[in-house]
Amino acid sequence: MTGNPYDVLGVSSSASAAHIQKAYRKLAKTLHPDLNPGDKDAEEKFKEVSAAYNLLGDAEKRKRFDNGEIDASGAERPQHQFYRDFANADDGHPYASTSGFADFMDTDDALAELLRRGQRARANRRGEDLHYRLPVDFVDSITGASKRITLPDGGTLEVKIPPGLIDGQILRLKGKGASGAGKGDPGDALIEVEVLPDRRFARDGDDISLELPVSLSEAVLGSRVRVPTPTGDVTMSVPRGSNTGTILRLKGKGAPRRGGGNGDELVKLKVVLPKSPDSELEAFVSNWTKGKEFNPRGGTPL
Repeated sequence: MTGNPYDVLGVSSSASAAHIQKAYRKLAKTLHPDLNPGDKDAEEKFKEVSAAYNLLGDAEKRKRFDNGEIDASGAERPQHQFYRDFANADDGHPYASTSGFADFMDTDDALAELLRRGQRARANRRGEDLHYRLPVDFVDSITGASKRITLPDGGTLEVKIPPGLIDGQILRLKGKGASGAGKGDPGDALIEVEVLPDRRFARDGDDISLELPVSLSEAVLGSRVRVPTPTGDVTMSVPRGSNTGTILRLKGKGAPRRGGGNGDELVKLKVVLPKSPDSELEAFVSNWTKGKEFNPRGGTPL
C-alpha cells in the first residue's frame, strides 16, 4: 500500500478503533474476492483495504504511524492474514484457513456464512473436465462402434460410439475427468468426435448418398448389381433405360433417426464406358445412330 491508510478506509485520522473496524468491514464485504470472482480490480482494492486495516486496526502500529515512525507500507510484516497470504497456502488452495476471516467470524451476518460455505466448497471441489478429440470412420458413425483413447499418462478410455453420431458431436463420460479435491467428485471426459470423410458415402440429415458406376449394358438393358451400404453390400435392381443421374432409393439403409427407424440410401447412377477403345461398341453405335435425330442437349442436331 502506498496511499494514506486513513484515506483508503475513508476515515479521519481521529476516528475511533470501532469506527475504523466498521469502515473496514463495510469495504471488505463489497470487495472480498469470494464475492468478486475473476475481478482483478476488486482483488487489488481488497488487498489495499486489508493492508490499511492491518496498520490502523493495530493500536501499536497506528500509534507508530501517527508518530511518523513507520510509513504507510509498514516497517513490519502485517500480523493479520488476509487474501494475499492464503493465495499462497501450502496446499495450493486459496483461503485454506479460516483465520483470514477472523473479523467476520465474530458476527452472525450472511457474509460470514457465505465465506464459510465457499471455503468448504473449495476444499471439496469437483475435478476439472478433460477434453479430447476422437476421429471416427464414417461407417462407424452410422452403425456405432467401440473406440479406445490413449491418454497422455498412458492410461486408456473406452468410448462407445452411438449409431447415427454426427461430426462435432460431444460425448460425455461421467467421472472420467480429473480427480476432485477432498471429497469432491471427479470431472467428466468430454469427447469431441470428428467423423472422417468416406470416398463412397456422403450424409444429408438421416439419408446417405452414393454414386454407383454402371456399365452401358446394365443401364440400357437393366440388371441386378451389388451396392455398398454402411452395414454391408446389398443387391439392387437397375431398371432398363437407366441413365447417368438416375437416383434409386434403398429404404432404411441410411442413418438412425432420433425417433426410431433409419433414413434411406440414395444411389445415383453413373454410366461408365470402357477405358480402352472397343471396335464392336463403336460399330454398334455408328449403325444405331444412322437415321436417328437424338440429341441429348436438345435443339437442332449438329
